[in-house]
Amino acid sequence: MTIRAVDTNNGSAAANFREGDTMGGGNELFGVHGAALAIRSQRLALLASNIANAATPNYKARDIDFEKALDLATKGDAPSAATKAAMGYRVPVEASLDGNTVELNTEQTAFAENAMHYRTTLSFLQGRISTVMQALKGE
Repeated sequence: MTIRAVDTNNGSAAANFREGDTMGGGNELFGVHGAALAIRSQRLALLASNIANAATPNYKARDIDFEKALDLATKGDAPSAATKAAMGYRVPVEASLDGNTVELNTEQTAFAENAMHYRTTLSFLQGRISTVMQALKGE
């Protein structure tokens, strides 16, 4: 998968997320997992947008380089800012006659993989919260 950098100041899906998300990389309780969850959530929204626009002429598929976004988030950027910096256009394997760069199989696979990682991160965070709740209750 090849992703080219893109200027995201044009109302992208990532723009719907607040700066300074509360589950950012600086949170001592959640550590890197809070930022990872926020970035994966934003990537899910972007991949869903790609899938929804699979038949839209001249639609350019976008994706987020998760590793780059997480690296930026752990260095102090808000997850939404890190996501914007790591977003790019997907370069298709096969050109489309209508100019659309969405390859449905690629998008569905990326969505499923990202959803699995999202759920794994969420389960870890739920375990962490459960442990803290037990400690607060004195159990």
